[in-house]
Amino acid sequence: MATDISKKLEDMRVFYASGQTRTYAFRKAQLGKLKKAVLDYEEELYSALEADLKKNAEESWITELGFVTSEISHTLSHLSKWMKKQRVSTNLLNFPSSSFVLHEPKGVVLIIGPWNYPLQLLFTPLIGAIAAGNCVVLKPSEFSVNTTRVMEKIIAESFPPEYIMLVTGDGATVVPSMMKAFRFDHVFYTGSTNVGRKVYELAANQLVPVTLELGGKSPCVVESDANLKVAARRIAVTKFSNAGQMCVAPDYLLVQESVKSDFIETLKQTILQFYSADASLNYNFGKIINERQFDRLISYLTGATIIHGGKHDRSKLFIEPTLIDINIKNGIEENPLLKEEIFGPVLPIISFETFEEAKSLIDRNAHPLAFYVFTSNKKKEERWLASVSFGGGCVNNASWHLTNPNLPFGGIGNSGVGYYHGKHSFEVFSHHKAIMKTPTWFDPAVKYPPFKGKLGLFKKIVR
Repeated sequence: MATDISKKLEDMRVFYASGQTRTYAFRKAQLGKLKKAVLDYEEELYSALEADLKKNAEESWITELGFVTSEISHTLSHLSKWMKKQRVSTNLLNFPSSSFVLHEPKGVVLIIGPWNYPLQLLFTPLIGAIAAGNCVVLKPSEFSVNTTRVMEKIIAESFPPEYIMLVTGDGATVVPSMMKAFRFDHVFYTGSTNVGRKVYELAANQLVPVTLELGGKSPCVVESDANLKVAARRIAVTKFSNAGQMCVAPDYLLVQESVKSDFIETLKQTILQFYSADASLNYNFGKIINERQFDRLISYLTGATIIHGGKHDRSKLFIEPTLIDINIKNGIEENPLLKEEIFGPVLPIISFETFEEAKSLIDRNAHPLAFYVFTSNKKKEERWLASVSFGGGCVNNASWHLTNPNLPFGGIGNSGVGYYHGKHSFEVFSHHKAIMKTPTWFDPAVKYPPFKGKLGLFKKIVR
């Protein structure tokens, strides 16, 4: 098996060296093939996503298929412009030279996807890699098995294996094996911080550049002047989408003490409106990916102050939308709900009285992937955005920033390295080659030895 993959990887290197992936016509055609294949397999993908995560067709379109096809359309609309050399200004020292940047593909790249959005989080970086002219190895999660089978058919039927290859199997075995046997030109990983560190270490051994899209405890602040009804709707639809298995879902709420009771009641009513009294039967509510994740999430409920929800069924991998009240005055040092990324339909709610109090709680888990603040006060908004270091976020919304291809999506610190989406995806898989072109008709002697006596002139030119 290892020998077979090594041979295929070398075949990809040969194919890339042939130069076939570099033309605009080739890249455009491959993006078109990918879009057509996703649409051709639309119904199979719906069925697979329902089997893996109990996603309904509407949610699957918005967060998976439609997300991918929209990203392809955006890329096709701008690709010719992105590929053109980028002219930049030239300083006085190099007059009369001209300067520009060429974007060239990096080579053979590896993209490792997670299970929670198995299509979107594997194919969205793939779009950028194709657009930039690379050959690509795809490694989907072994946990979203049904969606992986459909993606495997899409890739095999659309592209030759020496150009794009999808590799299955246990990631803990397959990925290290490939990365030790073959030097990729870029590795793009989406998943947990712990696994991200291991991927980073493997890449560092061969000085391979990486993009890491990780997670973290993303806070959501609800100020006293927020529109509570709108905040409840926008928080609930994000937090409980995909049964909370979303890297940019609000991980915990910080609610101003004066509106906490009103907000909790509004949020409870919103959850019932969205998911009914029995969310296990509700069309709009998903399931946990597997028993391991289910057991981890249920452990958070032990000893917790549950103020809504809490029902669960291991046989159905079901945990209903659950709200937990946390009183920080009772101590928070050992509370796992405030230390670990929850990644499920469990939402802790903490009240705060002052900005400083809320900020100190956020600082316990620095550099979240996302940050959300609900307020109608411009000064509060600006203070929060300036005070918290995070990957990306929203004011009076949650998670929807990642649907805008013009915004970079990525983390900072423990929540990730690098960013992508839209043009940023093209750039992350491109080498930015800096070029300066100098004419020969102007060649002043001052640039050459002897230099004695020219210090004053040099100080005027270089300063």
